[in-house]
Amino acid sequence: MTPQDAQLPPADGSNDRAARATEAARSVTAIFGQRLFFLPGTHIAAVQRPSKPVENLFRPWHYWWQAHYVDCLVDTGRRELGNGATPAARFDGPQRPSAGQLASRLVTGIRLRNLLTFVNNYYDDMAWLALSTLRLEKLAEETRRPGRRRNAHVRKTLTLQFDAASTDDLGGGTFWSTKRDFKNTPATAPVALYYARTGNPAKAQELLDWLDARLFDPEQGLYLDGVRISTTGEAVVERAIYTYNQGPVLGALLELGGEANLARAATVVEAVARTLTRPRGDAAGGYVLRCDGTGDGGLFTGILARYLALAAGDARLPGTVRATAARLVLDTADALWDGRRAVTPAEPLARHAGRLLFSVLPEKPAADTYPPGAAVELSTQLQAWMVFEAAAAIDQRSA
Repeated sequence: MTPQDAQLPPADGSNDRAARATEAARSVTAIFGQRLFFLPGTHIAAVQRPSKPVENLFRPWHYWWQAHYVDCLVDTGRRELGNGATPAARFDGPQRPSAGQLASRLVTGIRLRNLLTFVNNYYDDMAWLALSTLRLEKLAEETRRPGRRRNAHVRKTLTLQFDAASTDDLGGGTFWSTKRDFKNTPATAPVALYYARTGNPAKAQELLDWLDARLFDPEQGLYLDGVRISTTGEAVVERAIYTYNQGPVLGALLELGGEANLARAATVVEAVARTLTRPRGDAAGGYVLRCDGTGDGGLFTGILARYLALAAGDARLPGTVRATAARLVLDTADALWDGRRAVTPAEPLARHAGRLLFSVLPEKPAADTYPPGAAVELSTQLQAWMVFEAAAAIDQRSA
């Protein structure tokens, strides 16, 4: 055991998952967080470390990674709220910003980095930001810190984008990008969830009905990727199955409720357990959620875990389904934690005060997927943090 490990919560036991999530929050914000262009009142995440500030300007922007960074900070902020929302409850210490304050600075940073707008070319990216800022606004209300007018501006601006992208072309659904040649689950599902959470259940149900009609595979019990308009004008179904597509559909089904939606939600949870898992591969045994590598795929399973945690706590679902959802999240979180690697003092990452790295794959330790000296992507570390937050939420509800 290294000195760094000795200072961390124990790797075994079931009552320390909130502490694990806090450790992940500290490590991810320390390693990747920075001011945007050194501007006060801003926050942004580098997409890779080690890196120099000038290098980040020439890398892809990854707007949607930042949106999920907001969501992770809101998760941490909710745990701070549960601990009293005092300076002493802050995840990074009483002298540091609260998670909610950091999330607000991040939204400012996103707007500035995105050339003074929240609009971009991908409707799924915008949907993720809309969902995360909606949760941030609710957190502000619950902590009795009125949400900034900016959050209302985000909602108004992006709702107009979703209205324009959710058309009757191909029978319904939401376009993926401004090219308007592909309607898919990655855009339609989070937009449906957004509509459901902002008082437009009819529109949300229309989008879910389209997903059920065009992209649900009854044999697998899961949702396919999308429908593309070919160069000849034909509709071509992209049959790939991705973990993250199932998550926001599950969230929208639960948000809307009703017998049919809840039955479909149960089907999705059971299909995920049957199809999108891998053997853990160590002495602990069992199964973990399938992960999809690095890059954008490094976020996929974290998104699924977020919504499985909602299913695990939804009393309208059968007890066996709730237990399955909980087991998938908790076992994946435990595997990621057990496979963590301490950052050694000799590594460049140590200059950012990072303490921990988490594996790309829960069935493999971080020492294998991120050995000392390897470049580490933000997406994979956000994914682990999301899984830890999902596990902590399940534990909190069952306490």
